[in-house]
Amino acid sequence: MFETLLIALGLMLVLEGVLPFLAPGVWRKTFQRITELADGQLRFMGLTSMLVGLLILIFTR
Repeated sequence: MFETLLIALGLMLVLEGVLPFLAPGVWRKTFQRITELADGQLRFMGLTSMLVGLLILIFTR
């Protein structure tokens, strides 16, 4: 189980690093726009992300 969590963490870090590596300017603009969102909008994005992740986990088992 611990090995699977480490693999998942590693994959997440690789995917998170692709955009800043390939297009740092785009990443910076996107990140700046995200910081300007209201708390409710950020919470909705977080909730949506978690639900999509859970659905992926459920359907791949």
